[in-house]
Amino acid sequence: MTDHKEPQDPKEAADSPVTTRRGVRSFVLRQGRMTEGQKKAFERSWPKYGLTREDGMIDPREVFGRDNMLNLEIGFGMGRSLADMAEAAPEQDFIGVEVHQPGVGALLKEIEDRGLENVRIYSIDANDVIDLCLPDACLDRVMVFFPDPWHKKKHHKRRLIQPEFVQRIRHKLRVGGILHLATDWENYAEHMLEVMSASEGFANTQEQGGYSPKPDDRPITKFEKRGESLGHGVWDLLFYRTN
Repeated sequence: MTDHKEPQDPKEAADSPVTTRRGVRSFVLRQGRMTEGQKKAFERSWPKYGLTREDGMIDPREVFGRDNMLNLEIGFGMGRSLADMAEAAPEQDFIGVEVHQPGVGALLKEIEDRGLENVRIYSIDANDVIDLCLPDACLDRVMVFFPDPWHKKKHHKRRLIQPEFVQRIRHKLRVGGILHLATDWENYAEHMLEVMSASEGFANTQEQGGYSPKPDDRPITKFEKRGESLGHGVWDLLFYRTN
């Protein structure tokens, strides 16, 4: 499972449908272009580090060649934070999901520059990854950092963190596995806390309830720095699967 032959260039990846799901999406595909460096990294490294819907339900032990702690980051943006985490924890394995091609190219360049072997990438809708690609109870941690807050009330239905989505994540986590959310929008933080607190099969790692201190292993992202510069707070939520 480590040698993936398709797609081998950014255009082929772009031509593959991003999602098989109908209805409301939590993302909008921006028409950004890869830099030359990102494009070359994609062409060189996607066959090794890329995973596709066509691979079907994967066995992570075959993908990584070992059975270690497995992390999933949904929406890794330009990939710097994911690369930082993977570099800091070579004993763990990481799967990243991002629909925007420049971000995929940027992460592949980070992987090359840092010599990382513990990262694999999907460039499709996270819903398809969850439903079609990952076996149940295979993940130790799922991370969703600074997802689009869809701050207008009429767009709240587009927010990724919804009860149904959380339950589908739950089934992919091992019992005791962590769902770690972070946002710099207070209204979205409140929404996340409400959803998670009411979610069957999850419990807050904070015994008193509420938000968690920022874990040391979560890198400070550009979104966090932006938020701080605008006077925003940052809210982390860590819930674990109970059953």
